[in-house]
Amino acid sequence: MPLIHIQTSAPAPADPSPLLRELSRELASLLGKPERYVMVLLSGGVPMQFGGTTAPCGYVEVKSIGQLDGDQPQRIIAAVCSLLERHLSLPGARVYIGFEDVPARLWGWDGSTFG
Repeated sequence: MPLIHIQTSAPAPADPSPLLRELSRELASLLGKPERYVMVLLSGGVPMQFGGTTAPCGYVEVKSIGQLDGDQPQRIIAAVCSLLERHLSLPGARVYIGFEDVPARLWGWDGSTFG
């Protein structure tokens, strides 16, 4: 139910497993959700432009049923930017991060919705 989708013009690592694993654990921890429901998508090498240049950049979407209030978005932004810098050499100033709090009745899984 938490979903993080990263699209970046930077190439995906040859082995993306460490980044995917860290993002999954971090998002589950920050949102207080079971990791078994976390989905992480990484799309590398996406043609993108940001700030008038095609230097490496990224767009991240974070969707969740609840838990996106208070300081949660800021904490997620800090964690995601740190991981993208470490794994993809992608500076936080070249990343936009959007959030969506999805109603449980509009999130499907295993033949039904969560609410």
